[in-house]
Amino acid sequence: QVQLVESGGGLVQPGGSLRLSCAASGRIWSIYAMGWYRQAPGKQRELVATITSGGTTNYADSVLGRFTISRDNAKNTVLLQMNSLKPEDTAVYYCNARTVSSSSTTSNDYWGQGTQVTVSS
Repeated sequence: QVQLVESGGGLVQPGGSLRLSCAASGRIWSIYAMGWYRQAPGKQRELVATITSGGTTNYADSVLGRFTISRDNAKNTVLLQMNSLKPEDTAVYYCNARTVSSSSTTSNDYWGQGTQVTVSS
């Protein structure tokens, strides 16, 4: 079992910045990758950015060049630095952790409660 707690959301004007953090606890040794997903009202949850235990990153095209995902391994935390925010970035942002079995044949996803990001004038 993995527990995830997000923080850092809030209200920001277009062009502004926010930093989201996600702290993992529980069976953290089993986590293969962590990332951020977001869900706007009436829309499906979508990938924002992910980072593997080896440091490989992946970004949605819509945030590439504006958002940066990073890890703090000592604190079992993943960060999402969001710059040049746009109104279309408004969503609930969810932290995700993917675990894998020792054989790397199975995986499970865990989700945080979400943190609201609102970009508005």
